[in-house]
Parts: sequence; structure tokens; C-alpha cells
Amino acid sequence: MTSARELVVEADGGSRGNPGPAGYGAVVLDAATGETLAEAAEYIGVATNNVAEYKGLVAGLKAARELFPDATVHVRMDSKLVVEQMSGRWKIKHPDMKPLAAEAGRVFPAGRVRYEWIPRERNKHADRLANEAMDAGRLGRRWEPSGSTASLDASAARNAAAPPPSGPPGDARAGAARARAALSGTAGTPSTGAAGASGTPTAGTSAGTPGTSTAGTSARTPGSPAARTSDAGTDTGAGARPTTGDGPNDGLFAAEDATATSSTPVASGDFEAEAGALAPTGHAARTTGATRADPPASTPVQPRGTAPQGWAGPDMGAPATFVLLRHGETALTPEKRFSGSGGSDPELSAAGLRQAEAVAAALAARGTIQEIVSSPLTRCRQTAAAVAARLGLDVRIEQGLRETDFGAWEGLTFGEVRERYPEDLDAWLASPKAAPTGGGESFATVARRVAATRDRLTAAHAGRTVLLVTHVTPIKTLVRLALGAPPESLFRMELSAASISAVAYYADGNASVRLLNDTSHLR
Repeated sequence: MTSARELVVEADGGSRGNPGPAGYGAVVLDAATGETLAEAAEYIGVATNNVAEYKGLVAGLKAARELFPDATVHVRMDSKLVVEQMSGRWKIKHPDMKPLAAEAGRVFPAGRVRYEWIPRERNKHADRLANEAMDAGRLGRRWEPSGSTASLDASAARNAAAPPPSGPPGDARAGAARARAALSGTAGTPSTGAAGASGTPTAGTSAGTPGTSTAGTSARTPGSPAARTSDAGTDTGAGARPTTGDGPNDGLFAAEDATATSSTPVASGDFEAEAGALAPTGHAARTTGATRADPPASTPVQPRGTAPQGWAGPDMGAPATFVLLRHGETALTPEKRFSGSGGSDPELSAAGLRQAEAVAAALAARGTIQEIVSSPLTRCRQTAAAVAARLGLDVRIEQGLRETDFGAWEGLTFGEVRERYPEDLDAWLASPKAAPTGGGESFATVARRVAATRDRLTAAHAGRTVLLVTHVTPIKTLVRLALGAPPESLFRMELSAASISAVAYYADGNASVRLLNDTSHLR
């Protein structure tokens, strides 16, 4: 052994329910060669994602210490929460995490451990181990190395960097040229996804020097019978991702959720005043002066009803997935009054509080939310707090997610605005650059604010699933920008109180709208 030895620890944890049946996985690698030196995995019963991630970190560090007590350690995890907290940049507030973080900090002296966040696509080995542990727990068994199918030769996946963004993510045109080039080419070989299979596990960690074995531990060297690769899942292009553990997709807000969309125009009687909901019939069809750009003449047109060529093209890596939650009802919501960021900042009503609890239960059952970001307005903070209490997460406030300032229209119904400010209302319905009476925000101004917020959040949360608790205008704006739809489309979307929508943002600048106005949890 030598003090100059550098090790890499990759760790992950997952919870199928958050909280729900949980497990962790960790792998120790030689930093110079990438050789797998030890693995650890365990089913830990009912816990949250974050607790499982911390337990994976502790197990990985302890396995590294057993190998080389004097080593320096480079920890790589796809949990930004754990990385930022262990690096000292974020405070540790949750009582379940404090003792685990303290335990992790005692394994090695602080100066010999450094932390790095990596996308989930580069953490597949630890992710697979965590899933094997959870699968074993579901069967009443305990994980053992000899039954593992985790890939021990995952260097290509770990070292494959996502394509660098060359434009703002989420705008449909930002990556369109690159996407057209990729889709019109020859179909590539689909990348393999993570499987959650397990053999016949029993308890333990795989630690120790290669070729040795001690009680309760089991060593494995690459090339041994147990060191086999088994990828049961297959990605089928940029839109497909493995559905394992606590990752960004995990089957959540993916294709099956596409059925819960609402594209039916709503009549004038369904006008929801908050945040530019539907305009009365006769106004919704007005053009705003903004037109969609026609595709270049050189762009091949795909016949309707046929799949694009090369659909199984290059894997763009795990996206930043934003689950968009509109807050619950306030007293103003059923009366369809304008309620933006310049008014009275109302609290949730009794109905709104019930809606917040219902959506919190639904999100906990799905179990893939990893972070929560909220508008600063009271109704959103209350809704976010209900979800955070279920998931064991903190809530970060983002000013850019606040609702439109409706100026003098705050608290008024659409009819009252029509009666008092008819010319201003007509101008507002006709152009996204027109502001409400009295110095409110135009939709163009809000779009710039929301787009800037989107760019910051996608850069900070690549490969993560983040809940954004916000309002009608920000959610509709994110959907509109992702689709490349014109500004007047804001008046053609229905968005109910406490509804869930979702958009995934990829590294090449493209976005995928996966869900719109899902209210199934309220029925």
C-alpha cells in the first residue's frame, strides 16, 4: 500500500416510493486504470432517496478505506444534494441526513476526499448495484456479489461526456439543425440501458484486494465469472431512458404519461384569469405579429405517420427533467380573478390545501423527485412545503418562477377588466408585448424572465428530476418555448390548479414535453 494511491468512489441510492423500499450501491475504482476494486450494495428497508444516497456514500468510502487506508479519494455521485452538502457549500438541514453526513466525513480526513457531481448516465455501475439491492429486498433476500449482473467494464459509459450545449436549452429551434442532421442519418446502435435484475443475493459488500476474500466480504476481479455484463434494457434514441431506481425518468413523466394531456380548446366561459389563461372566443384566434419560421428549403420533410430516419440516433445523455406543478387553489381561483405577483399574495384555501396534500402523495408514490424549487409567492411555497414534507427534501426559492404582475387588473375578473379597461385588454390579447394597465408585465417580459430561469436551472440540474412549483404563465411559457409555439398559444392551453406537467431538457438544446395538465391525482 502507498499513500500516493488515488481511488475513485462512485455511489448511488434509490427509493421506490420516496420514502419507499430503498437500497444503495457503491463501487471503488483505481483512479489510474479504471479497474474495479470493490463493490458494495445493500437493501435498507423503507427510506428516502437522499438517505439511500448518503448510505451508498458511506459504504463506498468504507470499502475504499479497507483497501487503502492512506489513499486519496475522488467521490463521484449524481446526487447534487450530497455532493454540495459534503463539499460544504450547502447546509445540511434534514435530521436524517446529518448523522449520515457526519459518518461519511469521519471515514477519511477531509483533506483527502474531494467530491464531484456527474450525470446519471456516468454513474450506471453504482445505479445498477442499488437496483440489484432493491430487487433482492423485494424478494426477501440480501444482495451478494456473486449474483450481481452489474457491469464491471463501464469505463465507456463513465467517460462518455454529454455533447456540450451550443445554445439555450428548451427552445425548440436551439438544437433543431443538429437534431435534423442526426435524425436524417443512418440509425446508430442503440445504447444499452440499466436493468434492475438480480441473481440470488445474500448480504454483504464486495471489498478487499483483488484475489482475496475475508469473512463477510467478497472480492471480484474483472474477467471472473461474476464480472459479466448484462444490459436487459435498451434505449431507442434520445427520448428513451432506463427506468431504474430514483433517476430522472424511472418511468415517470415518460411515454405512458403522454395520455394525460389536454389539447381541446376551452370556450370563453372557462377563462382562468391567473396568468393568461384562455381568452374569450373571438380573441384567442388573433395573431400577435409573431409567426413561426418556415423550415429551410434544404430540410427534408418527413411524411406524416412515418417515423423519422435514424430515430435510434445518438444518446444525448440524461436530461434535466422539470416536473411543473401549479399551486393549489386560493380564494381567487374559483372566481377566475387575475392573481399575479403584484396583488395580495393570497394563501391556499381549504380546497387548495387538500389539493397540495393530494399531489404530494402522488409525487411520493412515483418517487423520482430529487429537488424542489418554488416561486416565492405564498401559494406556491405552501404547495411546495406539502410535497417537501412527504419527500424529506428542502425547498429552494427562485424569484424567476413568480407569476406575471397584472398591474391594475390584480383581483379583477376578466369581465371587470373588459368593462374598465377595454382598449388595454384588447391590446394585451393582440400582442405579447402589451402590458396590463398600470405598469404590469407583458408576456414578452415574462418569457424572457422564465427563459433565463430555465437556462440557470437546466445548467444546475443536468440529469436530475426537479419539481418546479410555480404558476400558470411560467408553466405555459416553458411548454410554449419547448414546442416552438407562437405566443398566442398561451391562450390555448388549459392548466388546472394543482396540475402536473413535465418537460425534459437535453444537452443538445432540444426539449421534450412529456405531460400537460395531469389532474388524475385529484380525482
